[in-house]
Amino acid sequence: MTTENRGDDSFTLYDLRVEVVTGDGPVVTHAKAGEYFDVIGGRIVFSGEPSFSLYGMMAVLPFLPAKQRASEDADWMITDEEIASPDPRCTARFRIRRLAKKTYRHSDFSAVPLPRPDAS
Repeated sequence: MTTENRGDDSFTLYDLRVEVVTGDGPVVTHAKAGEYFDVIGGRIVFSGEPSFSLYGMMAVLPFLPAKQRASEDADWMITDEEIASPDPRCTARFRIRRLAKKTYRHSDFSAVPLPRPDAS
């Protein structure tokens, strides 16, 4: 649904959880199984010990905005949840799961106003 149809400045995003999962081999990115952070709106929220692998974070960051937004039913963003460690010998993976869907306002994220619809 577009903003023109809603008549306001609201949009929806999924909250996300990014969690470390490990395989049977070595983990060399300072990642620990079960560590996670949440993405809520435009914030990264750490729970427990505020620690997460820098290299793991760099691997998942490019995918987070796309995972936050609604997808077509056949889009691979719905089915593919795991990002491999950037180190090819490390067996850690970073699982991105969608959590709750929330409504936000454009004005809470941007100082640039939305264009006004034509008054004609």
